[in-house]
Amino acid sequence: MSGLRLLLLAGTTEARQLASALGGRQDFRVTASLAGATRAPQPLGVPTRIGGFGGREGFAEYLRHERIGAVLDATHPFAASISHRSSEVCAELDVPYAQILRPSWRPLDGDRWEFLNDETDATRFIEADATVFLATGRQTLDRFAPLADRTIYARQIDSAPDSFPFPNGGWVIGRPPFTVDDEVRLFERLGVDWLVVKNAGGSASRSKLDAARLLGIRVAMIRRPMQPDALKLETVAAAITWARRLA
Repeated sequence: MSGLRLLLLAGTTEARQLASALGGRQDFRVTASLAGATRAPQPLGVPTRIGGFGGREGFAEYLRHERIGAVLDATHPFAASISHRSSEVCAELDVPYAQILRPSWRPLDGDRWEFLNDETDATRFIEADATVFLATGRQTLDRFAPLADRTIYARQIDSAPDSFPFPNGGWVIGRPPFTVDDEVRLFERLGVDWLVVKNAGGSASRSKLDAARLLGIRVAMIRRPMQPDALKLETVAAAITWARRLA
């Protein structure tokens, strides 16, 4: 089979769109890679591997063994360690690399945001009697331990794998996308005072911020980690153009 061997580091809406756009082309052989954070990911329509590469050396060996001709990084903006490692290994092996990095969210009129450097900053702002909705993912819940005396709700895609890690509150199970009306009804039902989110950017998951603005809910916005010093593309269209130039 001919075509550029392209590794798509996936896990976002943009990755799904890229898999659809590039997977059916004759000039590409696309393989997607998922970290495995979601136990039952929806199929991407291209050959997909799930799980880590075995660290830096494992990733380098995979690129060499599979003769990968380019790496398109469409991971989450907070998967910075993956992006740093991938860009550095690609530079060492002279494999073209580009990161799709959607623009950060910015507050609009009526938003009530506080910016956090990391999860531990939350206790500086969130009152002891507040009801808090964590939309930050299961992997970092332990970092919110100082909020344990608040009422906490945490959303995840899969059914809850274990007991809830906080004494008050519980899991909220749901698979995106969610409309603004969905989020308004949920926040009203739970009596949410604070919404905690990572600044992921993008339109697909902004509905919770729009709902918070409508309800006057305060938002604790976690700033993005530093990203790699590498080529950055803001849109799927730009990523497709970049890949086509290499094919």
